[in-house]
Amino acid sequence: MKKVVLCRTAICFIAAVLLLFLPGCETSAKPTEVTTKTVMGAETFALCSETVKADVPETVTEPCSQTAAYTETAVTEAPTESETEAATEGMTEAVTEKETETAAETRTETEALTEAAVVRREAKDIVEELVVDYAEHGSSALKRIPGLIGELYETDANLGVRFEKIMDIWTSPDLGKPINYGVLPDGLPDTDELCIVVLGYTLEKDGSMKDELIGRLNVALRSAEKYPNAYILCSGGGTARNDKTVTEASQMAAWLKDHGVDPKRIIVEDTSNSTCQNAVFAYDVLLYRYYSVKKLAIVSSDYHIPAATLIFSAESVLRAPVPGDEKLQVVSNAAYEVPGGVFRRIYCASALLGLFGEPERAIEIE
Repeated sequence: MKKVVLCRTAICFIAAVLLLFLPGCETSAKPTEVTTKTVMGAETFALCSETVKADVPETVTEPCSQTAAYTETAVTEAPTESETEAATEGMTEAVTEKETETAAETRTETEALTEAAVVRREAKDIVEELVVDYAEHGSSALKRIPGLIGELYETDANLGVRFEKIMDIWTSPDLGKPINYGVLPDGLPDTDELCIVVLGYTLEKDGSMKDELIGRLNVALRSAEKYPNAYILCSGGGTARNDKTVTEASQMAAWLKDHGVDPKRIIVEDTSNSTCQNAVFAYDVLLYRYYSVKKLAIVSSDYHIPAATLIFSAESVLRAPVPGDEKLQVVSNAAYEVPGGVFRRIYCASALLGLFGEPERAIEIE
């Protein structure tokens, strides 16, 4: 009997110990009470019950500490529906605002390009205003030239460079100066690098030469005798109303030959009918057939020297492969004096437009 009691007591003790070492998870267990009926005596049962109560502490009902920690870390509070809608609206407004700004910038750039395209003029219109304005208003137009040249640069930088140089030549107070009467001055090269350009003058109806043209030929003859190794180019087309078989250049060349000039030195250009054409066609002949020629000396009437110098110089500038690389250069002049002769700027404007490739407009202006 004693052994049975001890055995029961040991079992109760072991149960109590196991309860003590279980993890502290949530439980609703109450102090263990042994209610087993026993056939043993009341005294033994009471002893067992009191032993268990004394050895097993009351379990506290609390959540597991590790579980709580994991729960707080892993679980976040979900946003409410209203908060989600507000966030979505905010993002939409931000995107819309950015798209609006981008669209506005695009419109602004497009409008600027459109305005530039509308305002920008063609080069020929700018050149016409440039030369006609100076021809008509002279010194009072000088202040407008830089603006027009700048506009031309924006439209065509290559033309801008060339016409800036042409206008510098035209507006220079030294244009055509000094005028050398009767014969070319000293100091020019006496080689085939020099070409004396004799400009024609309208023939009589029957094809004979007028006194002014003969006067120019006398100046050319004296200059040719002074520079015996230079070429002499006679320039002028058919202007005889009643005889289309003769030209200014052919009559001039015949006269020079009759006065002892070597025919090998004489170059004939007989298709031009204006100073503009004199320059264009003379350059065609010289640049492609007389490669040694680099310098030109103009022979004409005194009032015509400034215009001829400008027109031949402008043609050289326009023909240059690149601005500044002119192949022919006007270096001097010799003039036949014509009392009362007048230099007209509008004539220069007309010629410059002709050189630029606007012959019809040139004729209208002249």
